[in-house]
Amino acid sequence: MHKHADTFGELDSQMMYRALVLARQGRFSTSPNPRVGCVLAKGSQIVGEGFHIMAGGPHAEVHALRQAGSLAQGSAAYVTLEPCSHYGRTPPCAQSLIEAGVSRVVAAMRDPNPLVGGKGLEMLQKAGIAVSCGLLENEARELNRGFLSRIERARPFVRLKCAASLDGKTALANGQSQWITGEQARADVQILRAESCAVITGIGTVLADNPQLNVRDFPTLRQPTRIVLDSRLQTPLNSNLIQNGTAPTIIATLVTETEKLQPYLHHPHVSVIAANEKNGRIDLPKLLGKLADLGFGEVMVEAGATLAGAFLEEELLDEIVVYQSPKILGGAGRGLFILSERPQVLTQKSNWQTIGVTTIGCDIRWILRQ
Repeated sequence: MHKHADTFGELDSQMMYRALVLARQGRFSTSPNPRVGCVLAKGSQIVGEGFHIMAGGPHAEVHALRQAGSLAQGSAAYVTLEPCSHYGRTPPCAQSLIEAGVSRVVAAMRDPNPLVGGKGLEMLQKAGIAVSCGLLENEARELNRGFLSRIERARPFVRLKCAASLDGKTALANGQSQWITGEQARADVQILRAESCAVITGIGTVLADNPQLNVRDFPTLRQPTRIVLDSRLQTPLNSNLIQNGTAPTIIATLVTETEKLQPYLHHPHVSVIAANEKNGRIDLPKLLGKLADLGFGEVMVEAGATLAGAFLEEELLDEIVVYQSPKILGGAGRGLFILSERPQVLTQKSNWQTIGVTTIGCDIRWILRQ
């Protein structure tokens, strides 16, 4: 049914790259839906293009078909994800492509969603349309790593963001941590935040810093949800996360007494979820499973050394982004992670691989993956 990737021509690759560039424009707003781009072309001439902007809104194919109008007839459609075949909040895109009279559909990858899972491609093929799949699949998967993780692993893709000095410290001995990195690095964090479905922090950070954890540097159609891991329900009612309604806030807690929970439930943008307990703390793997069920695909952890260390030790991190500053904080400063002691030798190979190092202002951004 599907062509092998090496049978695609140079023109096919160019069109799919364009579709991926378009899809990326939805990275701040499509959650919980995937980021999808579509290009309609006749030879090298693009006649329509579009991308999915927000859940509930038109899919990428619809935007492209509207732009192409009657020129869609006989065109080739390049889509970064298999066109949907089911009626959700919008009609199936496979049907729209058939009705528009496209002659060929090239998909970067199949949709892992069981509601689609090959049915869209099958529908197109049954209608007599030439169908192929697998062009730039790795790039398409990377673009939708959160969506794919939620469906394939039943947990979100977890990115840890941390900032450290040249000597690996995250704060002075007295706990002061603002600001280790410069303005440009902090602006870059805002972009990572905007890309995330949610930002996870711990009660220690809330009590110490009273953060807002929202996107403030640029307008965005969707703010990430703020999630506080607060086993004993200590989040102050006058904290920014409760009072600042620019983004929804979820408090994950082990507290079950209605009387204690009541004050938090009166706020329209605050909700509480009952977490599972493990060794007196919130069970992180089970919490991630709950977040996937709630539709969170890509989450970012912005927390202190205790929670960051817990995510690291339980091997729940998919990516670490370290912003390193040339400042030196000194011996009594606090480290990046609080971890249990374990015997290691310097020759032992690291599980973490450097994906990229970029200079941002006076600092560097170091990205690592497992």
